[in-house]
Amino acid sequence: MPEQSNDYRVVVFGAGGVGKSSLVLRFVKGTFRDTYIPTIEDTYRQVISCDKSVCTLQITDTTGSHQFPAMQRLSISKGHAFILVFSVTSKQSLEELRPIYQQILQIKGSVENIPVMLVGNKCDETQREVDTKEGEALAKEWKCAFMETSAKMNYNVKELFQELLTLEKHRNMSLSIDGKRSSKQKRTDKLKGKCSLM
Repeated sequence: MPEQSNDYRVVVFGAGGVGKSSLVLRFVKGTFRDTYIPTIEDTYRQVISCDKSVCTLQITDTTGSHQFPAMQRLSISKGHAFILVFSVTSKQSLEELRPIYQQILQIKGSVENIPVMLVGNKCDETQREVDTKEGEALAKEWKCAFMETSAKMNYNVKELFQELLTLEKHRNMSLSIDGKRSSKQKRTDKLKGKCSLM
């Protein structure tokens, strides 16, 4: 499929088993699977409307393995926005995001105008190793947004992608969440024009 210039490319990074694919599949297909199947790289497309035109939200679900550094660099250089996922049940998974974040900085030069979301997934689990405050503190240090999600319980999944699009300053985009918009979103709509998931 030829890549169109109106594709908006979102790249999902994180260690193996943190739930990257689960988040993406929950968002795109509304499904969840309990079994773990390692990903090499998958791309999903979702059509969103932006004011009077239509663009494609292209989500690249990357490998949690470190075996493919060239693929990782290519994903960063082509990406418009980034979701950095860790599991709240694994401190190690949070630490593994540091080199990825550094690489985004190195390739993009700065994250000032680039939407980046730090995401603590599996927040439905009781055996936590990472406190919410730790995630918030790291997001502050990295100058990015933070959210906790549960792909399993479908908690904050659509909101995560909505927030990511809200952070984009160069284009006017948003998803319509079940036809209801928060007051913050209504304000955003007035400022930016309205876009919704088709």
